[in-house]
Amino acid sequence: MCEWGVPAIYLHSMAYELCKRLEEKGKWVPDLAFAGGFSSEDHVFKAIALGAPYTKAVCMGRALMIPGMVGKNIERWMKGEDGGLPKTVSKYGTTKEEIFVCYEELKMQYGKDVEKFPLGAIGVYSASEKIRVGLQQLMAGARKWRTDLVSRKDLFSLTEECSKVTGIPYVMDSYQEEAYKIIDG
Repeated sequence: MCEWGVPAIYLHSMAYELCKRLEEKGKWVPDLAFAGGFSSEDHVFKAIALGAPYTKAVCMGRALMIPGMVGKNIERWMKGEDGGLPKTVSKYGTTKEEIFVCYEELKMQYGKDVEKFPLGAIGVYSASEKIRVGLQQLMAGARKWRTDLVSRKDLFSLTEECSKVTGIPYVMDSYQEEAYKIIDG
């Protein structure tokens, strides 16, 4: 998947610049959805911030397919297929309730119907919940209580090239003026 095209950060930066230009001209600006290898809550936060205020969604493919496939495999293994649960799974437990951290929550919400849910779906739900909670924690740390409050000012670039491509200040320049104001009194 690497090196098959233009890196996501370049595409996302260009999309932001085009939306900004449309807005400056008073034209309709589409909502953006960024994709490109995002797999965790910090990726989601950075994607929303990079495209803010235009980014309204972050797409995840493999990051959610993998827990779905693992859940599907666990369901097969629990039925005794392919030699049963491997030690890498059974060290967490041998029942759905023990293995899937969100199982009890789903059971409380859906009652006995949860028994009909494929474990692949429960795996996807569990991974999504991890991302949701982690994103809430990152946003709280940044004092952003809604995603529409996340902005490009919540980021800094670690390299000068990244700063050039994104327009996000280089780490050594980020909030420099604010720091000088504090020091200079």
